[in-house]
Amino acid sequence: MFTGIVRELGVLAETKEAAGGRALVVHAPESAARAAVGDSVAINGCCLTATALKAGDIAFQAVPETIRRTTLGTLERGERVNVELAIRAGDELGGHYVQGHVDAVGRIQSVEAEGEGLRVFVEAPEDVLRYCVEKGSITVDGVSLTVAEVAEDAFAVALVPHTLAATTLSSLQPGRPVNLEADVLAKYVERLIARG
Repeated sequence: MFTGIVRELGVLAETKEAAGGRALVVHAPESAARAAVGDSVAINGCCLTATALKAGDIAFQAVPETIRRTTLGTLERGERVNVELAIRAGDELGGHYVQGHVDAVGRIQSVEAEGEGLRVFVEAPEDVLRYCVEKGSITVDGVSLTVAEVAEDAFAVALVPHTLAATTLSSLQPGRPVNLEADVLAKYVERLIARG
Protein backbone atom coordinates (compact mmCIF):
# COMPACT_ATOMS: atom_id res chain seq x y z
CA MET A 1 0.00 0.00 0.00
CA PHE A 2 1.20 3.50 -0.89
CA THR A 3 0.03 7.07 -0.35
CA GLY A 4 0.79 8.68 -3.70
CA ILE A 5 3.23 11.06 -2.02
CA VAL A 6 6.42 10.78 -4.06
CA ARG A 7 9.45 10.65 -1.77
CA GLU A 8 12.19 10.68 -4.38
CA LEU A 9 12.79 11.37 -8.04
CA GLY A 10 14.78 8.44 -9.35
CA VAL A 11 16.51 7.92 -12.69
CA LEU A 12 16.09 4.84 -14.84
CA ALA A 13 19.67 3.57 -14.99
CA GLU A 14 18.99 0.42 -17.00
CA THR A 15 16.13 -1.20 -18.90
CA LYS A 16 16.24 -4.33 -21.01
CA GLU A 17 13.92 -7.07 -22.20
CA ALA A 18 13.85 -10.11 -19.92
CA ALA A 19 11.57 -13.15 -20.22
CA GLY A 20 8.91 -11.21 -22.12
CA GLY A 21 8.91 -8.47 -19.47
CA ARG A 22 11.59 -5.96 -18.56
CA ALA A 23 14.47 -5.82 -16.11
CA LEU A 24 14.69 -2.32 -14.66
CA VAL A 25 17.30 -0.66 -12.49
CA VAL A 26 16.37 2.65 -10.87
CA HIS A 27 18.97 4.92 -9.28
CA ALA A 28 17.26 6.24 -6.15
CA PRO A 29 19.82 6.51 -3.32
CA GLU A 30 17.44 7.64 -0.55
CA SER A 31 14.94 4.89 -1.28
CA ALA A 32 17.63 2.25 -1.79
CA ALA A 33 19.08 3.08 1.64
CA ARG A 34 15.71 2.32 3.27
CA ALA A 35 14.64 -0.62 1.11
CA ALA A 36 15.33 -4.34 1.36
CA VAL A 37 15.14 -7.10 -1.23
CA GLY A 38 11.51 -8.19 -1.42
CA ASP A 39 10.08 -4.77 -0.55
CA SER A 40 7.31 -3.21 -2.59
CA VAL A 41 8.31 0.00 -4.35
CA ALA A 42 6.09 2.13 -6.59
CA ILE A 43 7.77 3.32 -9.79
CA ASN A 44 5.54 5.82 -11.61
CA GLY A 45 2.64 4.31 -9.69
CA CYS A 46 3.42 0.65 -10.50
CA CYS A 47 4.01 -1.62 -7.52
CA LEU A 48 7.19 -3.61 -8.16
CA THR A 49 9.24 -5.92 -5.96
CA ALA A 50 12.86 -5.01 -5.29
CA THR A 51 15.05 -7.90 -6.48
CA ALA A 52 18.49 -6.43 -5.73
CA LEU A 53 20.08 -3.37 -4.14
CA LYS A 54 23.51 -1.97 -4.95
CA ALA A 55 25.19 1.45 -4.65
CA GLY A 56 21.99 3.50 -4.59
CA ASP A 57 20.28 1.36 -7.24
CA ILE A 58 17.15 -0.78 -6.91
CA ALA A 59 16.58 -3.59 -9.42
CA PHE A 60 13.15 -4.88 -10.46
CA GLN A 61 11.68 -7.46 -12.81
CA ALA A 62 8.47 -6.26 -14.49
CA VAL A 63 6.46 -9.23 -15.80
CA PRO A 64 4.69 -9.18 -19.20
CA GLU A 65 1.32 -8.37 -17.58
CA THR A 66 2.81 -5.24 -15.98
CA ILE A 67 4.39 -4.15 -19.28
CA ARG A 68 1.05 -4.60 -21.12
CA ARG A 69 -0.94 -2.56 -18.59
CA THR A 70 1.47 0.29 -17.80
CA THR A 71 3.96 2.70 -19.33
CA LEU A 72 7.00 0.93 -17.87
CA GLY A 73 7.87 -0.68 -21.21
CA THR A 74 8.14 2.73 -22.88
CA LEU A 75 10.55 4.26 -20.37
CA GLU A 76 14.04 5.03 -21.66
CA ARG A 77 17.37 5.01 -19.88
CA GLY A 78 18.07 8.34 -18.17
CA GLU A 79 14.38 9.16 -17.72
CA ARG A 80 13.26 10.44 -14.32
CA VAL A 81 10.69 8.35 -12.43
CA ASN A 82 8.54 8.88 -9.34
CA VAL A 83 9.62 6.61 -6.47
CA GLU A 84 7.69 5.73 -3.32
CA LEU A 85 8.38 2.97 -0.80
CA ALA A 86 5.36 1.12 0.63
CA ILE A 87 3.95 2.65 3.80
CA ARG A 88 4.76 1.03 7.12
CA ALA A 89 2.70 0.96 10.30
CA GLY A 90 2.87 4.39 11.89
CA ASP A 91 3.76 6.24 8.66
CA GLU A 92 1.81 9.39 7.89
CA LEU A 93 -0.88 9.01 5.22
CA GLY A 94 -0.49 12.28 3.35
CA GLY A 95 -2.19 11.42 0.05
CA HIS A 96 -4.80 8.67 -0.26
CA TYR A 97 -4.81 4.86 -0.29
CA VAL A 98 -2.92 3.79 -3.42
CA GLN A 99 -2.39 0.13 -4.27
CA GLY A 100 0.15 0.51 -7.04
CA HIS A 101 -2.15 -1.49 -9.33
CA VAL A 102 -2.46 0.57 -12.50
CA ASP A 103 -6.02 0.54 -13.87
CA ALA A 104 -5.25 2.02 -17.28
CA VAL A 105 -2.87 4.12 -19.31
CA GLY A 106 -4.26 7.59 -20.00
CA ARG A 107 -2.97 10.35 -22.30
CA ILE A 108 -2.27 13.97 -21.54
CA GLN A 109 -4.84 15.99 -23.46
CA SER A 110 -3.68 19.50 -22.57
CA VAL A 111 -1.36 21.39 -20.22
CA GLU A 112 -2.11 25.02 -19.40
CA ALA A 113 -0.50 27.49 -17.03
CA GLU A 114 -2.77 28.40 -14.13
CA GLY A 115 -1.31 30.90 -11.69
CA GLU A 116 2.00 29.44 -10.48
CA GLY A 117 0.87 25.91 -11.32
CA LEU A 118 -0.60 23.95 -14.19
CA ARG A 119 -4.06 22.69 -15.12
CA VAL A 120 -3.76 19.35 -16.87
CA PHE A 121 -6.49 17.42 -18.67
CA VAL A 122 -5.94 13.67 -18.85
CA GLU A 123 -7.85 11.54 -21.36
CA ALA A 124 -8.96 8.36 -19.60
CA PRO A 125 -11.08 5.30 -20.42
CA GLU A 126 -14.60 5.01 -19.05
CA ASP A 127 -13.56 2.35 -16.53
CA VAL A 128 -11.40 5.00 -14.81
CA LEU A 129 -13.65 8.02 -15.41
CA ARG A 130 -16.57 6.29 -13.70
CA TYR A 131 -14.67 6.66 -10.40
CA CYS A 132 -13.70 10.29 -10.94
CA VAL A 133 -15.61 12.93 -9.04
CA GLU A 134 -14.79 16.58 -8.52
CA LYS A 135 -12.60 16.90 -5.39
CA GLY A 136 -12.07 13.12 -5.35
CA SER A 137 -8.69 11.36 -5.56
CA ILE A 138 -6.84 9.98 -8.59
CA THR A 139 -3.28 8.74 -9.03
CA VAL A 140 -1.30 9.88 -12.10
CA ASP A 141 2.13 8.26 -12.55
CA GLY A 142 2.12 7.44 -8.85
CA VAL A 143 1.20 10.95 -7.66
CA SER A 144 -1.89 11.41 -5.47
CA LEU A 145 -3.92 14.25 -6.99
CA THR A 146 -7.31 15.87 -6.53
CA VAL A 147 -9.72 15.83 -9.46
CA ALA A 148 -10.54 19.43 -10.34
CA GLU A 149 -13.04 18.75 -13.13
CA VAL A 150 -14.59 15.81 -14.98
CA ALA A 151 -15.34 16.01 -18.71
CA GLU A 152 -16.90 13.44 -21.06
CA ASP A 153 -13.60 11.74 -21.96
CA ALA A 154 -11.12 13.26 -19.51
CA PHE A 155 -10.52 14.68 -16.05
CA ALA A 156 -8.53 17.72 -14.98
CA VAL A 157 -6.06 18.13 -12.14
CA ALA A 158 -4.48 21.32 -10.82
CA LEU A 159 -0.77 20.93 -10.14
CA VAL A 160 0.73 23.17 -7.47
CA PRO A 161 4.39 24.32 -7.55
CA HIS A 162 5.49 21.79 -4.90
CA THR A 163 4.10 18.86 -6.91
CA LEU A 164 5.80 20.16 -10.04
CA ALA A 165 9.15 20.41 -8.22
CA ALA A 166 8.92 17.04 -6.41
CA THR A 167 7.62 14.79 -9.21
CA THR A 168 7.98 14.09 -12.93
CA LEU A 169 4.67 15.84 -13.65
CA SER A 170 6.49 19.08 -14.47
CA SER A 171 7.50 17.50 -17.80
CA LEU A 172 3.98 16.55 -18.94
CA GLN A 173 3.25 17.27 -22.60
CA PRO A 174 0.11 16.63 -24.70
CA GLY A 175 0.06 13.08 -26.02
CA ARG A 176 2.26 11.63 -23.28
CA PRO A 177 0.96 8.35 -21.78
CA VAL A 178 0.56 8.19 -18.00
CA ASN A 179 -0.32 5.46 -15.51
CA LEU A 180 -3.72 5.91 -13.87
CA GLU A 181 -5.11 4.35 -10.71
CA ALA A 182 -8.65 5.16 -9.60
CA ASP A 183 -9.47 5.56 -5.92
CA VAL A 184 -9.85 2.03 -4.49
CA LEU A 185 -12.44 3.27 -1.96
CA ALA A 186 -14.72 4.32 -4.84
CA LYS A 187 -14.44 0.79 -6.26
CA TYR A 188 -15.46 -0.75 -2.93
CA VAL A 189 -18.44 1.60 -2.62
CA GLU A 190 -19.61 0.69 -6.12
CA ARG A 191 -19.28 -3.02 -5.35
CA LEU A 192 -21.19 -2.75 -2.08
CA ILE A 193 -24.01 -0.75 -3.68
CA ALA A 194 -24.26 -3.21 -6.58
CA ARG A 195 -24.58 -6.13 -4.16
CA GLY A 196 -27.09 -4.33 -1.94
